[in-house]
Amino acid sequence: MFENVVLVGATGAVGKIVRNLLEQRNFPFQTILFAASSRSAGSTIQFKNENHTVVELKPEIFNKGDLVISSTPDETARNFIPSAVQRGAVVVDESAAWRMDPTVPLIVPEVNAAMIDQHQGIIASPNCSTTQMVVAMKPLHDAAQIKRVVVSTYQATSGAGVAGERDLEAGSRAALADQKYEYEAFSHPIAFNVIPQIGSAKHEGYTSEEMKMVWETQKIFADASIAICPTCVRVPVTNCHSENILLETERKLTASESRSLFESASGVTVIDDLNAGEYPMPLNTDGKDDVFVGRIREDLSCKNGLTFWCVSDNLRKGAATNAVQIAERLVASSDPL
Repeated sequence: MFENVVLVGATGAVGKIVRNLLEQRNFPFQTILFAASSRSAGSTIQFKNENHTVVELKPEIFNKGDLVISSTPDETARNFIPSAVQRGAVVVDESAAWRMDPTVPLIVPEVNAAMIDQHQGIIASPNCSTTQMVVAMKPLHDAAQIKRVVVSTYQATSGAGVAGERDLEAGSRAALADQKYEYEAFSHPIAFNVIPQIGSAKHEGYTSEEMKMVWETQKIFADASIAICPTCVRVPVTNCHSENILLETERKLTASESRSLFESASGVTVIDDLNAGEYPMPLNTDGKDDVFVGRIREDLSCKNGLTFWCVSDNLRKGAATNAVQIAERLVASSDPL
C-alpha cells in the first residue's frame, strides 16, 4: 500500500467526484492530502467525517511513496508532475499533458490494465470521449478484430468545465427571455444549438478533440492500423457524452452476438429494446460509472459493419472513475500480500 495519497485538483468538479469515490470505495491509505491552486488553498474539505485543510500545489508537498491522483489543466500538469515523480511519487494524471508520451502508459482498466506496470512514475487517463468508446470497442475487438471506426459524438457542456455548464443554463435562460448573454466557454451560443467543433483545428480539417480519439484509441489498443474517422459535436446537454459508433470488423458480427459480447463485458451495461423505447440517454446514465450501450444493429451499408449507440457520464467513467480504477490497480500490484 502507498504511504500517502495526494489528490491534486481536489476542489474542482472532477476532484470532488474523485473524493467521493475514494470514500465510497473505501480506498486504502495511511494518510491523505488534498491540494489545489492558491485560490482554493486554505479551504476545508470533509472526508470520512474529518476536516482537511486544502494545501497549495507546490513540489515540496510530494514525498517518496506517495500515490498522486491529479485533475488539473494541461499546463499545470506539465509544471508539477515531473517534480512529483523526481521525489518518488507515482502519478495518475487526467490531463492531456502526457497521454501521447511513448514512455507513459495510457490506461483504461477494462481494456489494457496489463500496461499499468510499465509506468515510469506517470500513468495517463484518456480523454473522456475516447474512454467510453474503447470500453465499448474492447469485447468486439477481441472477438472479431476491428478494422475501422466511424464515430460521431454528442458531448455535454460539463466537458467544458464549470463555465460550460454555466453557459448552458444562463444562455438558455437568456434565449428564452430574448436577452443577450456573453458566453464564457463557447464561441457560439450552446442554448438550443449544436456546435460541430470541440477543440482547435489540428490535422487536415479535424479538431484536437477528434484527433485525440484517433491517436489515443490506437495507443490504448497498441494497434495503429485501426482506422478512425471522428466528428465531435457539443450539444445542449448538461452531463454525459453520447456517441454513435459504426465499426467494421475482420469477421462479421451479428447484432445478436454483439449484444451477448456487450452483456458479458466488464464495465458495460446494455439497454436495448427499441420497441419499448429503451436505450441509453444522458438522463438515465448520469451519475453512473458504466458505459451504456443500445440501438445495436448491423450496418446496412457494409457486410462486416455494426453500429450502436453509447452513453457514459463523462465526469465519472470519462475522468474520475477511470483514474480511481487505475489507482486501485496500482495499490493491488504494490501490495506484497
